[in-house]
Amino acid sequence: MADSVDQTLNAVGPRLKRLRLRLRRSVTLNELSEETGISASTLSRLESGLRRPTLEQLLPLARVYGLSLDELVDAPPTGDPRVNLRSITYGDGSTILPLTRRPGRIQAYKFILPAGRDGQEPELRTHEGHDWAGPMC
Repeated sequence: MADSVDQTLNAVGPRLKRLRLRLRRSVTLNELSEETGISASTLSRLESGLRRPTLEQLLPLARVYGLSLDELVDAPPTGDPRVNLRSITYGDGSTILPLTRRPGRIQAYKFILPAGRDGQEPELRTHEGHDWAGPMC
């Protein structure tokens, strides 16, 4: 068990650097420092593996990257197969539900769109195949 914890914690630094460079599109350490309240030098030491992260450091990083703590540190699975990701609801009544969480890779979403406007019954349409949506930035 201790080996698993050590492996997970040792991998956090490089993972943090990959997230910063890929997920946040090369945000600088100074910019990340401003968003998290963690000094740029501490962030640098965390990313290079010279310092192990604390919970107080991981919480703001997880918030900035939009990940759970388990996802941030790539913790081993705990046996719970449910996907518990937060949905995003917009003012027009549309909702987006993330179905996967794979930073830097293809992700799946469920879109729930309001039907019709002004109380009119919408015309239902179907087609064979799949719909694809571009990245949401």
